[in-house]
Amino acid sequence: MLNSETEPGSAFSEKKEGDIMDYSYNNCANRAQGQYFEEIIARSLEYYLEKGWASIEKTPEPMKTIKNNGDGTFQAVFTKKAQPDYKGVLSGGQAIIFEAKYTEKDRIYQNVVTKEQETYLERYASLNARCFIMVCLQGSGFYRVPWTVWKGMKEAFGHKYMTRINLEHYKVPRKSIVHLLDGLELFDCS
Repeated sequence: MLNSETEPGSAFSEKKEGDIMDYSYNNCANRAQGQYFEEIIARSLEYYLEKGWASIEKTPEPMKTIKNNGDGTFQAVFTKKAQPDYKGVLSGGQAIIFEAKYTEKDRIYQNVVTKEQETYLERYASLNARCFIMVCLQGSGFYRVPWTVWKGMKEAFGHKYMTRINLEHYKVPRKSIVHLLDGLELFDCS
């Protein structure tokens, strides 16, 4: 028996289908914007490597192939929770680790960093590595937030998110690249 919840074309089914399409579209758009942010970071890291100031690489996501499609593609699942996105070393030998977060919202929430990522950032920070969260708000503002500030967000700002105003102190310049290491002490090892 068909009813308003299951009948094709009913208000309920249209809303449900629309919600799914909106979710799929938003998910796809967010993925594309996140990928764009990663490409910007990659160009910046190439610049620092060419200058001899840093060698920082994207942390590969651990995954296991579950099906080979036979056409050069495969299906996979992640085998453990994600680590921070980037790890490396600055000229002079200091370790650096950071997580990159992109949002189309007007604020970035503290809980976008997972517990697993927190654990890694804390571990590296305890060994005096440079640890931070690289934030991009709405595709235009780029900010390097020190890990100590990020984890103390509630105490510093009174809430567990940062707005563009809260982030302003951590803004990094963008010219041809995002100068995400500006202000850090870098040595010329050439």
